[in-house]
Amino acid sequence: MNNAARLVVHKEEATMRSSPKPPSSIRTSTQNEITPELEQRIRLRAYELFEQRGRQDGHAWDDWLQAESEVTHHRMKTVAA
Repeated sequence: MNNAARLVVHKEEATMRSSPKPPSSIRTSTQNEITPELEQRIRLRAYELFEQRGRQDGHAWDDWLQAESEVTHHRMKTVAA
């Protein structure tokens, strides 16, 4: 397995273990539309934000909400086009 493939596998494993999930008590406008594929894209983007911050703990919700906003905004722009 090459280094790029290892990075992808590592990133996917890390996001599956440590990525935040939205609480059931909070409903976002897009939550009813979140498919498993969309949730995975949000999860990966949240992990990227975590890495960009230098892997500082304590910002999981901020990362999740920013990632959700970015991914769903991009999705809406794509659908509208």
